[in-house]
Amino acid sequence: MFLSEMIKKIVVFSGAGMSAESGIQTFRDNGGLWEQYRIEDVATPEAWDRDPGLVTRFYNERRKQIIATSPNEAHLLIQRLESAFDVTVITQNIDDLHERAGSSRVLHLHGNIRFSKSSGPNQEAKYYPIDSWELTETDRCPEGYRLRPHVVWFGEAVPMLEKAEKLISAADVVIIIGTSLRVYPAAGLIHYINKGSKAYLIDPNADHLTLPIGIEAINESAVKGMKSLYEKLTS
Repeated sequence: MFLSEMIKKIVVFSGAGMSAESGIQTFRDNGGLWEQYRIEDVATPEAWDRDPGLVTRFYNERRKQIIATSPNEAHLLIQRLESAFDVTVITQNIDDLHERAGSSRVLHLHGNIRFSKSSGPNQEAKYYPIDSWELTETDRCPEGYRLRPHVVWFGEAVPMLEKAEKLISAADVVIIIGTSLRVYPAAGLIHYINKGSKAYLIDPNADHLTLPIGIEAINESAVKGMKSLYEKLTS
């Protein structure tokens, strides 16, 4: 029996390395965004309370960069898997490149920068699309509260985590791509992979990571690694 005949559900778990080949600057690598900004100044609820203007400008610049980029070949290959399999993408990335590549089911663990949310109380599940790259201090939700980026900040709960756990535990194949597996609680999702499932980690530093038994390391970039895995899964 061919591998493709044994697969029904594929879950792709993507991180910053997935979008790096589209030109989106990562946070944690050398030269990444955290070297230019302190986490405490732009990515915590306290930063928003202290200086919402700075936080807004930081994410406006990120949004402008994301809008100017395009999905790379790895994004497109993941979308092409939908022609043969039931595919769900779980991403740590706040960009919308998976959607723009055509993936029909994308779960954002850490939010989607193309949306805003109310900063008011009990407004957590109300999201508003941002038509351009800029969110301004005068933008308000219908209740009158200032809109903030739809991003899960450090110190905030990850509301989609439980759903992601269930999706991964039900998958026949899990593709982990472009993530250092250092950001928790998201990194803990690999422990929900079913023991009978196939699992692959695509990352240039995969050989240097300590992986649970059963996860096959593919020591390549997102694009190159996804090309070889696509051929394997569809042959």
